[in-house]
Amino acid sequence: MEGRSVLITGGGTGVGADLARGFAAAGARVVIAGRRRGPLDAVAAKTGAAVVEADVTDEASVAAMFDAAGSCDIVIANAGASISAPFGKVSLDQWNAMMAVNLTGVFLTFREGLARMQDWGRLIAVASTAGLKGYAYVAPYAAAKHGTVGLVRSLAQEVARRAVTVNALCPGFLDTEMTERSIANIMETTGRSEEEAMRALTTTNPQRRLIRPEEVTAAALWLCGAGAEGVNGQAIAIAGGEV
Repeated sequence: MEGRSVLITGGGTGVGADLARGFAAAGARVVIAGRRRGPLDAVAAKTGAAVVEADVTDEASVAAMFDAAGSCDIVIANAGASISAPFGKVSLDQWNAMMAVNLTGVFLTFREGLARMQDWGRLIAVASTAGLKGYAYVAPYAAAKHGTVGLVRSLAQEVARRAVTVNALCPGFLDTEMTERSIANIMETTGRSEEEAMRALTTTNPQRRLIRPEEVTAAALWLCGAGAEGVNGQAIAIAGGEV
């Protein structure tokens, strides 16, 4: 990654923080973006990444994010959020919030990033296995992630004649703060123990485990390295064989 610049949205926690670590270790200039300054600064202190405060659901904020970041060869749309509720209890505000951060945010980030790319570029969306299959009680999240996969596949056709590729990484349940919140929600709503709640998530993975953030980082680095030029428009599952 020497000589490359990478912008990572949602770079303050979870997969975003690990992506910053991995790309910095590989020699890239790293810029991390997010809404909360504290977590971003903590990651920057460990990785040397530059920090930009931004809201990926806001068009003007995304443009300002790229103005502050400068030229970026690699753009990783990682910012995301999830909620869990029975479909009949999902409010329109909750639906719109899931679409905004998980789909519109990718659209705005990719559109601005692509417009500023020069001769070479990589656009990577961190999606989910929820973009490849359905899960109960997360219909808005799954719908948004399916939309992200569709966006990736379509945009890949448009850039195919350029030295630019567009791909999605689709991890299963991750060993991150988001999954910790999911476990807490399962415990609260069902009365299950922490062990039982964890089992409810890991049983979807044939390897019976959570996916580590560094596994997603390794896949992203591969997509940006030599030999991956022909990988375009793919939704790559990192899920132990679940999909």
